[in-house]
Formats: sequence, structure tokens, C-alpha cells
Amino acid sequence: MRLGLHLPDYTWSGGPRRLGPQLAEIVRTAEQAGFDRISVMDHVWQIPTVGPVDHEMLEAYTTLGFIAAHTSRVSLMALVTAATYRPPGLLAKAVTTLDVLSGGRAWLGIGAGWNEEECRGLGLPFPPTAERFERLEEAIQICLAMWSDDDAPYVGKHHRLERTLNVPQALQRPHPPILIGGGGERKTLRLVARYAQACNLFANADLPRKLEVLREHCAAEGRDYDEIEKTVMYHFDLGRNGERVDRIIDDLRELAAMGFSVAHGRVVDVSLLKPLEIIGESIIPAVAEL
Repeated sequence: MRLGLHLPDYTWSGGPRRLGPQLAEIVRTAEQAGFDRISVMDHVWQIPTVGPVDHEMLEAYTTLGFIAAHTSRVSLMALVTAATYRPPGLLAKAVTTLDVLSGGRAWLGIGAGWNEEECRGLGLPFPPTAERFERLEEAIQICLAMWSDDDAPYVGKHHRLERTLNVPQALQRPHPPILIGGGGERKTLRLVARYAQACNLFANADLPRKLEVLREHCAAEGRDYDEIEKTVMYHFDLGRNGERVDRIIDDLRELAAMGFSVAHGRVVDVSLLKPLEIIGESIIPAVAEL
């Protein structure tokens, strides 16, 4: 099993002037500790499950470019991009740019989006649920078209591109891996089976059911279930001095037994760096062979 660091919170001591240096220190420490990937949220306001709405939040793809400049190995992604926040052609260009400038480390993490409050607040598109999922599928199709060897037009229900030209192309071929986030059984997991190289689910009692539904969708789509990477969101709370390390290792063993190969999540007190160092010393080696 591999571990991923998710960065949903930038409200650290020192304020905005220290945010850049602190973020650089965090991602360098995570890479040195052995994390496989680093992700950020695609939000413009902080979300209620993390903190007050007026806490610091950074734009996702600008932040990923910054992280790319301070790392050399880890994969990079938004977990997950809201499909309606950017025109799909521009999104494909952003992920391609990240892939090229990072040396081939970008993923497209994408979902339908859900935060109506921030959309209304900043004037971002927030269509009804059914339309958001239609736009999600079209965004994936457009990205795949732009990562292909053909620059033919794309005409969908919601988007029209006269020429899907994309130069330079992404370094990863045939394209950067696609991760679709969410556990919706009728739509999201069907799209995973149809398009994605990875899924991302929340760690809860529904996991076995979600995996079985994904297996059913794969059968319907003629897709090999085993070729899809199963990733799970996990909350890394080590305790003040790492006293929960053994419990976390036990949890990760259970998740690996279900078929998850990546545990990806927030690390409590990440700005202190010590939790990342403990994970690198005690947890990553313990789960590497799971």
C-alpha cells in the first residue's frame, strides 16, 4: 500500500506571508518521507468539514504548480477538480501544463462538484445535479480528445470545441491518469468503470458495497475491475507523539485486504512536520508490502 498526502487546510501559524515557505517545507518533507502523491482541494472557500468558510484557501492548479517546483517525484492532483469550475478545454490545458512542467507527474482528479455556497458567492457555474454529471462526462471526454493524436472538433450537449488542439502534449502517454472521486452508485461509479484509471472513496462502513457496485459497473462496461486503482480517503491522526501509529497500521491492513492500494488523506498538524516524519519512519515501511 502507498500513501498520499492531502492538503485541505492552509491556515497555519505565520499568516499568508509564511504560507508559501511553509507549503514548500511540507511537500519536501512529505516526499522525503516516502509519500507517493500529494493532492489539494479544488475549492475557493474553505469547506465546513475542515474549518470556517473564511479560512485560507488557495486555487488548486496554481498551488499544484508551486508544489511541482518544490518536489521531484510525487504525483500531483486536485482531489478532486470540480468539473464546472473551468471550461474543459482550459482544464485539459492546465493538467497538460502541470504534467509537462513537473516531468510527467500530473493526474486528472475530477468530480461533479457540490459546493453551491462558494459557487453562488464567486459567480461560478452550479447547474442542477443531473446537468453537473452530464458536464462531468463531457469534461472527461474533452480531456481525452485533447490528449489524443486527433484535433477534431468536439460537439456535446453542453460544450462545443471547434478544434481540440493541445500543444505540447502531456508527457504521460496515452494521457495523465484519471481519478474520479465519489461513491455515487448510479452515476459516479459508472463513470469510473467507463473512463477512470482510479477511484477515490471515503473510509466508512459502505466500502465493501461501493466496491461491489464498481465491480458490477465494470462488468457492464466490459472493463477489467482489477485494472482500476482503488484509493481511499483516510484521516491520519497520529496523536501528539505518534501513539496511534499501530492503530493506523491496523486500519491500513484492513483497507488493503479490501483491495485498496492507496490511502490518501489529511495529516493532523501537518505544518509541524513531525507527523510526516513519523509516518515516513513507522507507517510507510510497515504497509509497503500490503
